[in-house]
Amino acid sequence: MSSETYNVLFLCTGNSARSIIAEAILNRDGRGRFKAFSAGSHPAGHVHPEALALLKKLNFKTEDFRSKDWSEFADPAAPVMDFVFTVCDNAAKETCPVWPGQPMSAHWGVPDPASVNGNESEKRLAFSDTFRMLNNRISIFINLPLSSLDKLSLQERLDEIGSKAPA
Repeated sequence: MSSETYNVLFLCTGNSARSIIAEAILNRDGRGRFKAFSAGSHPAGHVHPEALALLKKLNFKTEDFRSKDWSEFADPAAPVMDFVFTVCDNAAKETCPVWPGQPMSAHWGVPDPASVNGNESEKRLAFSDTFRMLNNRISIFINLPLSSLDKLSLQERLDEIGSKAPA
């Protein structure tokens, strides 16, 4: 790993909900040890209003969130990532850019809350479920003994976090 503060990039297709939520959680819960970023392969150009509403309700600062293209993080001037996690199945199947620094990566797919068709209550529930699933996975991640795991063991643990059925 490259530093005491680990840079983590969460990827999704649209960078409007799941990756934004993951970025918010890790930046708050991993403060001091982790710096999270998010991006999309085909950014929506806006953050989903329901994602922002949920994060605000949970006392997250939301002013700086924006939908970004993942090419921003493949640029040599971008922060070097230690970890890259895909949080949607579509992004996991795409050919990702080459990330400077050869970060460790894993797929932590969760259902897309933005694709839920239903009444407002059902939509809010979908976003809450996404938050809960990502929060559980990120909690496991930030509690891993990163400095004492060799690369192979760490990769196995990262894959394991993503392979568990979302709780």
